[in-house]
Formats: sequence, C-alpha cells, structure tokens
Amino acid sequence: MDFEGKIISREISELLWESEKTVATAESCTGGRIAEAIIAVPGASKYFKGGIICYVNEVKENLLGVSHELLEEKTAVCEEVAVAMVKGACKTLNTNYAVAATGIAGPSGGTKEIPVGTIWLAVGTADNVVTCKVEEDHGRDINLAIATNKAMQMLCDFIKGEEGQKEMQES
Repeated sequence: MDFEGKIISREISELLWESEKTVATAESCTGGRIAEAIIAVPGASKYFKGGIICYVNEVKENLLGVSHELLEEKTAVCEEVAVAMVKGACKTLNTNYAVAATGIAGPSGGTKEIPVGTIWLAVGTADNVVTCKVEEDHGRDINLAIATNKAMQMLCDFIKGEEGQKEMQES
C-alpha cells in the first residue's frame, strides 16, 4: 500500500474508533483489496466486521440481496448494483457503513457499452449511499489500485460528512 493509502486507512481507523461505528466491504472486481486497506491499521477488528467477495452474480444475489432482475437488466457493472451491494453488506454484516466495488478491471471482459476500466464504487449506510464511477483503463493492477484508493477516500469523506452533520445538529 502506498503512503497516501496508509494515511487514509489511519484516518478511517481514527474516525471509526471515536464514533464506535463499524464497516464492511462488498467487493467484486477489487477482490478484497479494499478490506485489506481497511485492516492495514492495527486494531481494525474493533470496527471492521468483514467482507464479502462477490465475484459472481449468484453471490451478489444470495448474500447481498441484489435483485436478479437488476443484474439481468443492467448487468453487474452499474451504479444501482453498487448501491444495492452497500445496502446488502450493511444488512448482512450488521454494520453502520459499507463500501462496494463492481466493475471490469481487465485486461479483458469489457464491451463497447462497458469498457475495461469501468468500476462503480459506492459507500454509505443502509439508508444513504454515494457513488463514483471510475472509467479509465490503465491496466489491471493500476485500475484496481485506483479503485481501492478512491473507495477508501470516499469512505473517509463519507464518515467525516456524517460526523460533521451530527456536530451541526448538536450545536
């Protein structure tokens, strides 16, 4: 993990420790890299409950509750599936937050409609999810590193945003 990634992991750790909240991952194309980044900080067992690596649609459906119809209609690489993965991970693993990634890392598997390098990221709670689409193909390893770092930054920003809203409500 690069230096920037370690800084973000530590910041997420501090935010989750202080708030006593928990997080899980639901990863398709990233195959556990986001979970690995989260647990890079000692003491992660206090806030990281686990992850589901859902490389195939069957696992997305059976463990995360992603709709079969949605997967058939839109494919697994879409914003709606990423959102459903976050909500499903929060529910299945009973966490406050979840991070999801679904996409085509490459080098093959892309189509004209969904080219290699297309990765949907989602972060949030069972009720509030934000998304981001990564679209450039830099080769498999770099695509996965970019997606992992972006997902970690999104999680950090999301938690900070929630904590900021809580502070404003208490004022």
